Amino acid sequence: MKGVILAGGTGSRLHPLTRITNKHLLPIHDRPMIAYAIEAVVKAGITELMVVSGGTHAGEFLRLLGNGHDYGIDRLSYGYQDKPGGIAEALGLAERFVGGDRVLVMLGDNIMERSIRHIAENFERQDKGARIVLSAVDEPAHLCHLGVPELDGDGRVTRIVEKPNDPPSNYGVTGIYFYDADVFQVVAELEPSARGELEITDVNNYYVAQEAMSYDVLDGFWGDAGESIDAYYAVNDFVRAHGANKG
Repeated sequence: MKGVILAGGTGSRLHPLTRITNKHLLPIHDRPMIAYAIEAVVKAGITELMVVSGGTHAGEFLRLLGNGHDYGIDRLSYGYQDKPGGIAEALGLAERFVGGDRVLVMLGDNIMERSIRHIAENFERQDKGARIVLSAVDEPAHLCHLGVPELDGDGRVTRIVEKPNDPPSNYGVTGIYFYDADVFQVVAELEPSARGELEITDVNNYYVAQEAMSYDVLDGFWGDAGESIDAYYAVNDFVRAHGANKG
């Protein structure tokens, strides 16, 4: 299985911190934010990675990460998204790198308390399809800013609703996704959303419609450090006190 870390975007929700740098290069406690995503992927047993970035600061990732060996990466590649086109479009840039393998896709601003290795192992046991990672969210107002799964009586995902006014469950879809090799064909057939982007929720709902979507629920803390200034500092405070990617 290959790993793809998506580290593009304008970071507008973290302005003015991101006016002079990519948000994934901002510090979380004692390391750049992206170091935690890389650590999570490597601890999941994946050592061939691609980092996809964009904008005017993409070269800074090469300066920071180099060949990746200091981070436990055996082979590190870089991709460049030349215009804002959505998460699914950014994933599509990794098609040649991933080849016919399975892929773990992680948004670079996701920070977890616990290791996701067991989730990667669960996905490896799947014959095909996709797997999403959920986190329990107590605040309904927070769910309104996330993708939220609707679950049936047997606990299966029946659809994923993006930024719902009336959330169908109390779980948020984190920015951690596992896909089989068919995902690139799915991406190629997507139509842009109303905001002109290829949406990862549309990819996930394709697998839901094929009854090929599974999920795990994270233990412990999960934070999206790019969600807002308040969220960024909340993640900093948590990591400083408790660490990340443990176990």
